[in-house]
Amino acid sequence: MSPLGPFAPRETEGGLTEGHIPGLKGAPVRTPVRAAGGPKADPALWAAVAGQLAARQLWIELYGLPGYTWTLKGARADGFAVSPRDFRPLREEAPRPLLSGRFTLAGLSLDAEGPADLWNRPTPSRAFAVELHAFVWMPEMMAHGDRGAREALALTLAWDDLFNRWSPFSWDPDILARRTYHLACAGRRLAGVATEVERLRLTDILARQARQLLRPPGGLMGRAERLTAAAVAGCALAGKAGAGIRGAALKRLPAALEATVAADGHHAARAPEMGLELLLDLLTLDDALAQLSEPTPEPVAAAISRLTTSLRVLALPDGRLAAFQGGGPSTPERVAAARAHDDTPAPPSSGAVGGLVRVSSPLLTAMVDVEAPARGAWSAAACGQPAALEVVCGRDRLFTSAGWTPRALDRQALRLTPGASTLTLGEQPLGEPLSGWKADLLGPRLIGPALHVTRDHREGDGAVWLEVEHDGWMPGYGLMHQRRLYLDQRLDELRAEERLHPPENRPDVTRTIAAPYALRFQLEPGVQASLARDRRSILLRGHSGRGWWFRSDGPDVAIEPAVHVDEGLTRRSLQIVVRGSARTDADTKIRWKLSPAGAAGDPH
Repeated sequence: MSPLGPFAPRETEGGLTEGHIPGLKGAPVRTPVRAAGGPKADPALWAAVAGQLAARQLWIELYGLPGYTWTLKGARADGFAVSPRDFRPLREEAPRPLLSGRFTLAGLSLDAEGPADLWNRPTPSRAFAVELHAFVWMPEMMAHGDRGAREALALTLAWDDLFNRWSPFSWDPDILARRTYHLACAGRRLAGVATEVERLRLTDILARQARQLLRPPGGLMGRAERLTAAAVAGCALAGKAGAGIRGAALKRLPAALEATVAADGHHAARAPEMGLELLLDLLTLDDALAQLSEPTPEPVAAAISRLTTSLRVLALPDGRLAAFQGGGPSTPERVAAARAHDDTPAPPSSGAVGGLVRVSSPLLTAMVDVEAPARGAWSAAACGQPAALEVVCGRDRLFTSAGWTPRALDRQALRLTPGASTLTLGEQPLGEPLSGWKADLLGPRLIGPALHVTRDHREGDGAVWLEVEHDGWMPGYGLMHQRRLYLDQRLDELRAEERLHPPENRPDVTRTIAAPYALRFQLEPGVQASLARDRRSILLRGHSGRGWWFRSDGPDVAIEPAVHVDEGLTRRSLQIVVRGSARTDADTKIRWKLSPAGAAGDPH
């Protein structure tokens, strides 16, 4: 029989069948094993800490010297040459940050009497301060015509009055990049409501910040975004000043894009949202160069093409992104804006980008993480959640993750296995976010022993088979976790088996006899879940109201409260949790399936 053979209809407890995943027997098993080792034993981490500590102190002392600002002077820009187009749509529900006495950012509000008062007051949160200094309010301001432009100009000049000298926070490379980008896109319109003196000052502000972007520090992660922002500013500024900045940025950008955008189009951090945001920035740069009648460099055009191709796979049927590895789902409008130039808008039924595998049937789409999280400098947003999955049924996202992104720095635990739709053994994390002074130096990197992940993906005869296995639980428990998925494309039914098993070549060491496991399925906020009388089945209804049955033969199936992070803000949600105990010297199997409500055999 083919490994993708027919469903064997022999029911067992929980509404599952004994052979509910065809081809389980005889499937290839790969069992890579790694040695245990804690983050303290990682010499590369301590080398990075030592190097960054020395570099940071050097640049703080250098950039903080009196008169350093004068080194950012160069050829004067007499005006703005073009208005680079920001392709990001405005959110209709976003609070309008006009200075009518209240400024709202990052879900919090601050009362201010005027521009100077806003910059002189403590902010309600760090996230608020980041968005404030990154000028993320600029597009909403500019949407209000001349009134908004005048208030945005007043805010910009007031910022320069207080923060024109370099400081570690307000001139942080990533904050600086976003501020420079927003100023470049709005510059020409701001100049239209400015006096001659204000216009010259505005071009000087933008030129100084763009030149700073071309200098260290600033790590590997975010380099492409910073150079793109500098290039956009160089396009916006007229004359020799703009040409000099543009030329320097475009000279360095190809190498940064090569390191950031892989051959299949995924961002090196493995976060789909980061790839989307970089694509939107590059589209702005492409537009600005076209306005100048200058050709887009081939490496930039190639990166746009690769990112666009990957976006077709990573955009799910609800119009949003797959939310993995520190990237949020974004919005349908933002995704559509990034794909508007795509001549092949139809998404594929299956595909793989950056270790994320997509499988689909007419009504069900699943995305599974089949690679280890990023390491080193790229891991500042990484999540230790191997074999995590998301499932969209129709246009309803049912299974997702807790949605952690770097905007929620105070929710670091959600980066680990309990924050995703995957299995946790012994309630122990896989990896650990860097914290304290080391995180201040390197960012909140995910540290710990490297994971080794393997996969097997096959299609045919109206079905898709996907198997992923990782060794994350080997050091503590001597067990491999294997997730086997079988998607019946004719029945729109997803069947799965979670297998915890000791490998044949496991080292002979003393271990615990048993460990508790928790198989979690994080539900999208708003999804309704009702436990059936058999205590093994749960009826799920998304926003459309269509029902889907989740069933498991696990010992204990429950619906529990959970949290979900949306744009850095925490919302209440639910999770399905299947609990039990796994022996460390034998196989443990937990089966589950997801099928449309109304199929034969539904619990009543």
